[in-house]
Amino acid sequence: MTTSPDAPRRPLTLKDVSEASGVSEMTVSRVLRNRGDVSEATRDRVIAAAKELGYVPNKIAGALASQRVNLVAVIIPSLSNLVFPEVMTGISQVLDDTPLQPVVGVTQYKPEKEEDVLYEMLSWRPSGVIIAGLEHTEPARAMLAAAGVPVVEIMDTDGEPVDAMVGISHRRAGREMAKAIVAQGYRRIGFLGTGMPLDHRARKRFEGFTEALAKAGVEIADREFYSGGSALAKGREMTEAMLNRTPDLDFLYYSNDMIGAGGLLYCLEKGIDVPGKLGLAGFNRVELLDGLPRRLATMDACRLEIGRAAARIIADRSSDPEIPGGQRDILTPTIDPGDTLYRSRPRV
Repeated sequence: MTTSPDAPRRPLTLKDVSEASGVSEMTVSRVLRNRGDVSEATRDRVIAAAKELGYVPNKIAGALASQRVNLVAVIIPSLSNLVFPEVMTGISQVLDDTPLQPVVGVTQYKPEKEEDVLYEMLSWRPSGVIIAGLEHTEPARAMLAAAGVPVVEIMDTDGEPVDAMVGISHRRAGREMAKAIVAQGYRRIGFLGTGMPLDHRARKRFEGFTEALAKAGVEIADREFYSGGSALAKGREMTEAMLNRTPDLDFLYYSNDMIGAGGLLYCLEKGIDVPGKLGLAGFNRVELLDGLPRRLATMDACRLEIGRAAARIIADRSSDPEIPGGQRDILTPTIDPGDTLYRSRPRV
């Protein structure tokens, strides 16, 4: 089921599910409230119809049943990743001046978990939804399209949103970093990253990175992926493994700053000349790492700005329902060369 961002959003009702499943509204109500004696076949038919439509039961009772609560559902993959607390800071800074309050759900990068979190949050009829990424399961996308409130997908702009989106192009970010690396004369490049089947934004950066390298006649010489565990420790482990396996590499590109910081610490410990012999770069511009012996080259992912812009869309449209949906706010990340990219500082 596809819905234009500009299409009017009529809240779905039990009648819609009744018509789609071919059973009475009372039976639909019993199934969705898990009450009463209903056959398994009928239950499956009702649940399938509700999922396809994106219908979510309303948990607000009595006189409040037709209203919204002053909550904004914020659905993110992780709280342990330093990226998302900064996004939350931006959201809170804007919503603090409104009656709206953010409430957070965490998906652990799991599509089925995102479905469950989204279903539960929408059942309380929030005033808006801010959700990380553009990739969702079909049931999750249907729920977002049928939510009847402003929906802002954040962090990524490489795709088609359900409603509004705020973020950066990760493919462009990968391309720009590749161009900067090649411009410094590096040619034997290794990539170290997270498990990309679940991290769509890391995958898109990698795609943009390899695309730009290919245009320059360069191929990735080695690659290493990980999932779980301490990012700093994993960065050290992966860097050691890669340099032992492919010792002639002259640059390592990490999918995020935390594993990049682990790699930098390993290189400094081993006395490797950075960036003379080996250049390094990460992604995200994590300020926590500014205290390292050398500043890792990275790219600012505009996290605070993304949170603020997304919250402003929700706040503005909640206060004025006449404001049309479908906003596109594409921010431009910038490269911070730190101390690990330039073999010789460019002349100013």
